[in-house]
Amino acid sequence: MANFKGHALPGSFFLIIGLWWSVKYPLKYFHQKGKNCQLNRNYSRIEIIEAAVRTLFPVIGILAEQFVPDGPQFHLYSEDQWVKMMNWQHSTMYLFFAASGITDMLTYLVTYVPLGVDRLMMAVAAFTEGFLFYYHVHNRPPLDQHIHSLLLFAVFGGAISTFLEVILRDNIVLELFRTSLVILQGTWFWQIGFVLFPPFGTPEWDQKDHENIMFITMCYSWHYLVAVCIVAINYSLVYCLLTRLKRHRDGETIGIQKLKSGHTYHTALLNTSDEE
Repeated sequence: MANFKGHALPGSFFLIIGLWWSVKYPLKYFHQKGKNCQLNRNYSRIEIIEAAVRTLFPVIGILAEQFVPDGPQFHLYSEDQWVKMMNWQHSTMYLFFAASGITDMLTYLVTYVPLGVDRLMMAVAAFTEGFLFYYHVHNRPPLDQHIHSLLLFAVFGGAISTFLEVILRDNIVLELFRTSLVILQGTWFWQIGFVLFPPFGTPEWDQKDHENIMFITMCYSWHYLVAVCIVAINYSLVYCLLTRLKRHRDGETIGIQKLKSGHTYHTALLNTSDEE
């Protein structure tokens, strides 16, 4: 959808997933370091639920692209011409992310699916998004082309990082790097919407002004800095929370041990008194 809502929708999807990952991966990392078996039992369920959500989001996106008032409604070719190719390109991007979500579910539901296929399919989905975006903005005004081309750095960076996870699985650095790029995509989709389709009656940007292009480039750097800060803050919050819970749990364990030892000592004294 070539409007504000058409950019806010995928932006919201990426932001929700990115923010969830910024909590999930530190939580998983610290629990693995502590060898928490309870989390390992629940981890598969969490992954299946997440994969279902990551499948649902693209399906919603496809339906939105196809059934907006001027959408193609799944008509690709009609009356000797292509029908709404921009909507079809967006739908194709969503389709690959839906395939990635389905692959994730199969990885945890079907035992004979090779480990790593989920990351490979996620990398393919990201690469397809970047590939389609690269040929998506030809013959458009300079600012329109530039603001979309900046998105490619996050998209292809995420594709490369995710592909490395096929080999280096459960690498916390790669996972957090991918998370920061997903958050960047989310915020940048919103930024594209505000620049190209200003809501609330705000003035339109001059798409041929070079200083606007310079500002947008600088703004992109700010967006990534914010994404990194979000990941760092959530990582720190998870660490502090788990540390506090561990201290509280250890304190309760020590208290129970002291209570048991005191009870044992009291019983021993009573037995000694009886013998005397």
